[in-house]
Amino acid sequence: MSGQRRTPADLRSFRWFGKDDLRSFGHRSRAKQAGFTLDDISGKPVIAILNTWSDANPCHAHLRMRADEVKRGIWQAGGFPMEIPLLTLGETLMKPSTMLYRNLLAMEAEEALRAYPADGAVLMGGCDKTIPALVMGATSANLPAIVVPAGPMLRGNWRGQILGSGSDVWKYWAERRAGTLDECSWREMEDGIARSFGTCMTMGTASTMTSAVDALGLMLPGASSIPAADSAHPRMASASGRRIVEMVWEDLRPRDVMTTAAFENAVTAAMALGGSTNAIIHLIAMAGRAGADLDLDRFDAIARRTPVIANIRPCGDFLMEDFYYAGGLGGVLSRLRDLLHTDCLTVTGRTVDENISSAIICNDHVIAPLSEPLGRDGGVAVLRGNLAPDGAVIKHMAAQARLLQHSGPAVVFEDYNDLEKRIDHPALPVTPDSVLVLQNSGPLGGPGMPEWGMLPIPKKLLAQGVRDMVRISDARMSGTSYGACVLHVAPESFVGGPLAFVRDGDTIELDVPARRLTLHVPDEELARRRADWKPRQVEYPRGFGRMYAQHVTQANRGCDFDFLEGTDPIPEPEIH
Repeated sequence: MSGQRRTPADLRSFRWFGKDDLRSFGHRSRAKQAGFTLDDISGKPVIAILNTWSDANPCHAHLRMRADEVKRGIWQAGGFPMEIPLLTLGETLMKPSTMLYRNLLAMEAEEALRAYPADGAVLMGGCDKTIPALVMGATSANLPAIVVPAGPMLRGNWRGQILGSGSDVWKYWAERRAGTLDECSWREMEDGIARSFGTCMTMGTASTMTSAVDALGLMLPGASSIPAADSAHPRMASASGRRIVEMVWEDLRPRDVMTTAAFENAVTAAMALGGSTNAIIHLIAMAGRAGADLDLDRFDAIARRTPVIANIRPCGDFLMEDFYYAGGLGGVLSRLRDLLHTDCLTVTGRTVDENISSAIICNDHVIAPLSEPLGRDGGVAVLRGNLAPDGAVIKHMAAQARLLQHSGPAVVFEDYNDLEKRIDHPALPVTPDSVLVLQNSGPLGGPGMPEWGMLPIPKKLLAQGVRDMVRISDARMSGTSYGACVLHVAPESFVGGPLAFVRDGDTIELDVPARRLTLHVPDEELARRRADWKPRQVEYPRGFGRMYAQHVTQANRGCDFDFLEGTDPIPEPEIH
């Protein structure tokens, strides 16, 4: 942030539209071809609206309308809006995993901002990977940027019961497999669980990431909590359009906001919300683009000091709609004030302290006071040990307490196909004390680190009443999921991490209070297994998948591409 207000000649877009030369003539004439006048474009900040709307992403069905409302705000503030559609990452339909394509969207966002005459950007997304991808790309481009989140959908409903997307799907699917839920009930749930546009209304990855980015300071305060169908949402979109124009004149850029202290605020918020384990990967990747210092150990340290105060599924009882009307993220941050760096700058031009000074909490059942938290420390723990030398994570708030210190024999599945084939077989050698292990599901093994980490409970155990057991993988887990699931084991098994050498019957010990994950196999035996191990081959011979396989980093580094990390500048394009 320069501290000095810019002039029209200082605008990046001036190089495209402001000069008296042949190229600028061509650029201005093409703007007029689209129906704009010289007054529309002359001396005004060009604001790129990076929109991830798509028919393939029902969570973003309303972003077409919201883009128009953003444009209204931009015009009102004296800017020139330019909507640019980008790849959408629709969590429900995109295969094998949206995580495979997060970095592709990040690259597209960065290059679109660099290649076009953008002075600033509005980032429109919400479904899990779109928010981190857009922020990663905009951080690397480092033009003034503000996030407009898609917002959570309305509550689900079934026979008078409130349903939460994801969380209740897993819950009732287990009952369906156990034979306690009939097909008619299941179909009624299918009709009633997603009642509007917007992202999952639980504290899944979507709401975790929008809340974290809100706490980071990259959107209008509290924007992350507004339900997508609430009239406050389009008003927020227009206000964001107005604000980005001012940010361009102020030259307020992402890296001015995205400091190490700001990332610690984001992690603190995610922990207090009982948020998704996916936030760990995404925030580490985002910090890497901003040049901020954030690693797994910092996550664990912040989690240990941060109480869980948001009573939202899957760790609590309520949903995002309740959360918004109870006070939203601003209310949570106001209660966490003593744990935050309140002097951090935000895109409002004000500090965190100024932004939360007027926050009001209307319902202590939804946003608990610090004296009565849902959990004394953050909902996520980072584990280490000989099974995860570079770390693993568990959302222990969402697990049965009896399993947080547990030893049991491994039941190993070499990949997801093996899991699907054998998990419900009557002869599977599994008991409630067993530890289910899924290999080859990480960044390369998946590929794309799919959300397979909530391994299904074997049907014969469901019939016995078992609803949770220890499960370990190098995969991720949906933020709406729950259970004693150890995730993100690094290094992953596909590249020869210790998880690759686990065999049926090996004793695995999980000790969450001690933050340990231990494979009780002698070192000599592990060395023998390593010597006999034959690595699998990457399945992508060409295209983006090939690039991904060559450059993706492991989970503990955020799964970014090694050549995209850091803040090395790229020259501005020549205007020829």
